[in-house]
Amino acid sequence: MTQDYTPTNDRTKVSGALPFPFNQQTFCRYEPVEQRIEEARVLVIDDLLRDERDLSEVAREEWGELLAAELRRERLIAGMAIENILNNVSRLVKRPTTEVAHLAEVADAAKSFAPDAIVLSGTLRDFDYYKQSILDDFGQFIRTTQIPVLAICGGHQLVGLSFGARVVTLDKLEQHEQRAARPLEYQYRFVRITESADPIFQNVNCSDPNAPARILRVWQNHGLQLDRVPEGFELLATSYLCRNQMMVKRTDGQLIYTVQFHLEKSFEDWNKNRTRWEHPNDSRDGRILFENFLTLATRS
Repeated sequence: MTQDYTPTNDRTKVSGALPFPFNQQTFCRYEPVEQRIEEARVLVIDDLLRDERDLSEVAREEWGELLAAELRRERLIAGMAIENILNNVSRLVKRPTTEVAHLAEVADAAKSFAPDAIVLSGTLRDFDYYKQSILDDFGQFIRTTQIPVLAICGGHQLVGLSFGARVVTLDKLEQHEQRAARPLEYQYRFVRITESADPIFQNVNCSDPNAPARILRVWQNHGLQLDRVPEGFELLATSYLCRNQMMVKRTDGQLIYTVQFHLEKSFEDWNKNRTRWEHPNDSRDGRILFENFLTLATRS
């Protein structure tokens, strides 16, 4: 649409629709959340460290006497992360069945629970703090599973690592080279969609659900990123600070969606004090993506 600019007393009068991205709403002020998914079996994977069994020698040496306190913090954050994911499932599915297992148990849990979908939580620590056998076993599982997977933040990085990408800081340094004072991508940020035709983006555009969405407004909290899009994956969304914000793998009979941001934060924290982990919800986009994933998973 051509815009009309008429100078008036050193000011510019603008009429017509605003240009992209301002004409795409990222939050609907009134939009009832309907449970459109009848039922789903969802296996939620806790990717954070549990106890000393999970630690590498690097973690033991660097934590030293603080080891017990650091593991307590790990478990505290894990509890909030898993609660958020389960909350999404329960609010989006009429008859949900869920089970929680640890990263080290993913293969056995998937076999015994037989889920429709697997959701991988975020992480808190660098991956060289993890015992290598845990990462190797997960890699073997994720490269062969036929169960649809949604991987969030650290889970996104774990998937990329398993398919040959490197996990580096936002300054593109190795993890051990910049443990402290890292740049972070934090709070709500805009992310540009690169493949708007992907079904994961259906109904994201609030102003016109049938129109393709071009941006996402999502909650970010990370200081690591993947250095590239692994072979077999397609980039779905990007940003200036972290190129690989979202990707998908549809080859070899797999359906794996991964997101660097925290799409599970879309339901929470209206009545809580603002902290690094809890905040008023300012965007619906994460909820829509989560719902679309569950819809795709239960149809496969």
